[in-house]
Amino acid sequence: MLVGKIVSIQFNQFRVKIFSNVRGGALNLQGEIYYFGNIGSYLKTSNPLGEEIICEVIAIFDSDKQDIEQNFDLNSNRELLLKPIGIYKNENFTLGIGVYPSLYSDVSLLTSKDLEKILMSTQEDEAKSESIHLGISKNHINHPVSIQIDKFFGIHSAVLGNSGSGKSNTIAHLLQEVYRKDRPANKSKIIIFDVNGEYNQAFSELASQGVGVKLFKPNLKESENGVEPFYMPHFLLSLDEWCAFLMATDATQKPFWEKVLQEAYRFYKIEASENYQKYIQYFRRKFLSLFANIVCEINSDTALVGNARSLLSDIKRIIKIHKSICQKFEEEGFLQDLDKIDHQCTLHYSDNQNKIKDTVQSMINTIGEKDFQDIVDLKMKNGEFLNHHFLKIASEMVLAEEETKGNRSIRGYVATMMNRLDIFIDDPEYAFMRGGYEDFQAIKNKNNFFSYFWEKEEKQQQLVIIDTSELGKDTLETLTSVIARLVFEYRKKQEGGNRRKNPVHLVLDEAHRYIKKDQKYLLKDNVFERIAREGRKYSLYLLISSQRPSELSETVLSQCANFIIHRIQNENDMRHINAVLPYFSEDFVSKIKQSVAGEALVFGDFIPMPMHIKIQKANPEPHSSNCQISQEWYSK
Repeated sequence: MLVGKIVSIQFNQFRVKIFSNVRGGALNLQGEIYYFGNIGSYLKTSNPLGEEIICEVIAIFDSDKQDIEQNFDLNSNRELLLKPIGIYKNENFTLGIGVYPSLYSDVSLLTSKDLEKILMSTQEDEAKSESIHLGISKNHINHPVSIQIDKFFGIHSAVLGNSGSGKSNTIAHLLQEVYRKDRPANKSKIIIFDVNGEYNQAFSELASQGVGVKLFKPNLKESENGVEPFYMPHFLLSLDEWCAFLMATDATQKPFWEKVLQEAYRFYKIEASENYQKYIQYFRRKFLSLFANIVCEINSDTALVGNARSLLSDIKRIIKIHKSICQKFEEEGFLQDLDKIDHQCTLHYSDNQNKIKDTVQSMINTIGEKDFQDIVDLKMKNGEFLNHHFLKIASEMVLAEEETKGNRSIRGYVATMMNRLDIFIDDPEYAFMRGGYEDFQAIKNKNNFFSYFWEKEEKQQQLVIIDTSELGKDTLETLTSVIARLVFEYRKKQEGGNRRKNPVHLVLDEAHRYIKKDQKYLLKDNVFERIAREGRKYSLYLLISSQRPSELSETVLSQCANFIIHRIQNENDMRHINAVLPYFSEDFVSKIKQSVAGEALVFGDFIPMPMHIKIQKANPEPHSSNCQISQEWYSK
């Protein structure tokens, strides 16, 4: 149905004169009401090539000027300002226009059938059925909008908006729709980092519908209301992750910590290995070598004796850090060796007469070179079990070794690392990373970790939710980075067609807290940026949720192809979105700022053209509703 004609054409807008017989802002066409005069509603025109140009109403006004002579008998002063959106031709819609309409081209209603054709895919009917309901259009009032699963979940996506704007509802609704389809999504693997503890409630009914949902929370002592204790063993951390966690600020601190990890592994072998004597001999030689170091470093015998006694005290202190280690060292006679060296710390007219040197060397000579080298060559593999109790004794031994080599400033140099290590060992917040052998029985290596992570009662789970609401900033960043890195490494090992099987989706709640743009996060090489760049090749996808897009990594945000943007008021956030997103304009800014809770501007690969949508409410809703202050204050 025609409603007017184009009377002015500019690059980004058309001016339309409304016919005099078109009254009001609504038209009845075949029993359906169209609010064509509503801001944001759709109209269409055509160009000389016969292509339909889909337009959006951005302004309505009364003409200021009355023409006495008119080429067309419009007899109306009402005019609309249209913004061209894209071209519809041959059952395909493309954003942007190439050939513009002619002056005085007809403008007509965009019917519900027209909109349905634009939103429909050209794929086969079977593929069309794999879609989920998103909400209803605010442009074409109450028109239901569905999106294809492949186009939304087959690329990185972002849900942005202020606190309380409806982000968690949107994510909960999308995933509920996925799992409520007639065909169960048995091979889906979705991980939610639930930073605010909201999503447990939203998916509480899925288990009864046959969906495998696993709920985790760090630092629980035992399962509570279906939520299991979550363990992320410290031995799964890579060297870079350890250094980041300990805030190692210089490249030279990395080799120090690498030595600590290897020595801690060898200390652990004393406790865990049946043939522990060879490890005792290894450390016996290492400790004796410390005396050999100071003999070479110090020229004065008086100073040598003083330093040797000090070193004896340090070695005894180090060994006594771990009770079982001390006991086994004593059984193997090493403490007696130390007593013998102590007896040689004497002077005769300021001359030690090489007593310390000769005694130490004779002890070293009793240790086979090959046996010692075999232990040196034994390296801990990445992800191999290691008891955290041995980190302290190992670090003290490496420090003592560096000091005897003349590096007297080493303790001050690694003071921050050592303080962070003490926090890791003692702070209850890191209990889920420390654990013990019993806690980690099911997680002895990376492969076992994935079984523990995805399985429940020996059945694969489709949805894993990790409630991180009680973790601090650094702990949150470490947990999310390690889990993401482990999943990324697993996906990268898949070859050929397996890369496209069993895709994994990471839902990153409050992503700005651990995917920052300013390199101030712990890990300088943020794994999420690598996933954003490379994850699609390995069927690993990100679904980002954030209330502060201006603080997000531009690398991650720019790799997203789908956007659901709820209300955003902050100008910095709006500028950031404007800088990284395509087809963004001032009228989009207005829509985003004026959206009420639950409404969003959606655009990207998953929808043919930008639309303003009222998102369907999740059922059950996530645990994110506002407190009713008056009700709480005045309740009995």
